[in-house]
Amino acid sequence: MDVDFLLIIKMKQGEEDAFDKFIRKYYEEIFNYCRYHCSDAEYAKDLTQETFLKFFTNLPEYRCMGKTKNYLYTIAGNLCKNYYKKKKELPVEKQTLEQEASSSTNLLKNLENSIVVEAALRELPEEQRDVVILYYFQELKLSEIADVLNLGLPLVKYRLRCAKKKLEQFIGEDPR
Repeated sequence: MDVDFLLIIKMKQGEEDAFDKFIRKYYEEIFNYCRYHCSDAEYAKDLTQETFLKFFTNLPEYRCMGKTKNYLYTIAGNLCKNYYKKKKELPVEKQTLEQEASSSTNLLKNLENSIVVEAALRELPEEQRDVVILYYFQELKLSEIADVLNLGLPLVKYRLRCAKKKLEQFIGEDPR
């Protein structure tokens, strides 16, 4: 029997230990996914916590039809989309960026690389960005990405190929 299925049954019965195990099992992956979608680590933590909160809120109606991780990615993806909508409305303060970049040369180079990658990802259409994040940063297989995004495998391959071309143009090198 599937470990997630057993955990979900225990969670539905109110066993707190099952909730802890479930969160420990998926927290890092969901946090990393949220972190790649937003530049603020604290906000990524909030998105991750909100992902689990939404999952647990809807737990009584949840049916184990597929991989639970895919459902968590779907919730996190929707929350990240809402983050992008809010982020477009808020102006970036120049002072904040200058303060972060002034700490050291190494930090500056890492920040420059992060900014270039983040800017390149933002240039991609949302559907391509999701595929790239899941493939390169979450290291999911193409078939798993198809499940998470509820798409056919050929469409996932097509979106990844298109995204690679756009990233190569923007960054000037192969993303992998």
